[in-house]
Amino acid sequence: MAIAPQISSSTDPLPLEDEGTHVNAPGLPPFVFALFFIFGGITSLNDVLIPKLKELFTLSYFEAMLIQSAFFGAYLLVSLPGAALVKRIGYMRGAVVGLLTMMAGCLLFIPASQTAVYGLFLLALFVLASGVTIVQVVANPLISLLGPARTAHSRLTFAQAFNSLGTTVFPYFGSILILGSLATVSAAELSGPALRAYQTAESQAIVNGYLGLALALAVVAGAVWLFRHRLQGERHEPGNLLGGFQLLKRPRFGYGAASIFLYVGAEVAIGSLIVNYLMQADVLDLGEEAAGKLIALYWGGALVGRFIGSGILRVVSPGKVLAFNALAAIALIAISANTTGVVSGYSLLAVGLMNSIMFPTIFTLASEGLGPRAADGSGVICVAIVGGAVIPPLTGWLADISGSLAFALILPALCYALIAGFGMFARRPLGKAA
Repeated sequence: MAIAPQISSSTDPLPLEDEGTHVNAPGLPPFVFALFFIFGGITSLNDVLIPKLKELFTLSYFEAMLIQSAFFGAYLLVSLPGAALVKRIGYMRGAVVGLLTMMAGCLLFIPASQTAVYGLFLLALFVLASGVTIVQVVANPLISLLGPARTAHSRLTFAQAFNSLGTTVFPYFGSILILGSLATVSAAELSGPALRAYQTAESQAIVNGYLGLALALAVVAGAVWLFRHRLQGERHEPGNLLGGFQLLKRPRFGYGAASIFLYVGAEVAIGSLIVNYLMQADVLDLGEEAAGKLIALYWGGALVGRFIGSGILRVVSPGKVLAFNALAAIALIAISANTTGVVSGYSLLAVGLMNSIMFPTIFTLASEGLGPRAADGSGVICVAIVGGAVIPPLTGWLADISGSLAFALILPALCYALIAGFGMFARRPLGKAA
């Protein structure tokens, strides 16, 4: 028999530091880490899809970045309904719904390829991202609940390391499968039926990759369903769909949600441009597949940094660590934009290391003291992930009008500057003097 979530009264006080608000879930943590691995890997595949579809459909940078808009736009539209769904059916069943939605999105790549319509690829990515959004609404607060509040920063950072493992592995093999199949002929040289046939044939590599993911997601969804009774002690505060936005009145939470918007936007914008950036003659002058494989270094830096950061965050103020990393990211962008060759290429890739602790640290700093409103807070923060749909196209637009990818990096740098400000704002535990 299903275990219904325990609903608390909306009049219950919300503790600043609730050491007792965690659930009993023996054997669950390794399973939750797998969810982070899956949605991280799938998200990073967009960095491989962008140069592929840019060539197939002869897109501008702005048009190509609509791939990220379609994907991250799901966070705007699905996060709050996803949070409401999780509150109604519980964390584990919510994860199953998210995984099955992701599988449906993968299968939509079949008609997208057969019709060779760019809009259908965007639709498939939106459905896929809708499932990712639901899974993320589940995973972030669940990790925070699996232990005492004082180690939530470290615990979520450690879980995000598995997210980074997925973002490191998926693009490397995705580059081999998807970018390695590019034909010698260019779509710009074709028209009419010949162009349509070329687009259909070349996009088959995308279909093959996502069909494999659909099969894997079906297996994982089945495994999650078997664990649906393992989580005990869930508590969710009732409320309407938009009730979570009331949390934005809290300065710490509001600034934190804005920082998530900026962080995801900056991280995704840089990741989306890496292949084209490294292909430039004055940077590394690489081919598409070779440049695509180096995406693994960008996301791999986040992987290494999260394992290191999970230890550092136990002894250093999370806000100070966040501010330091944001300022270091700005410095690396400045170095990359004002140099050439190996220094330019690898300094931009090193921004991934600075990104490592940002999402989990911003999330936990913003969410301190939410107590039973954790699901509402997670839903609002997941809405803020829509920054990945806004900042990348704007960055692409800057690249188009200036004719310089280096110049376009000024927008991510501005995002990191505001994030550094949040780190200093939230450097003290909630309730203590700044």
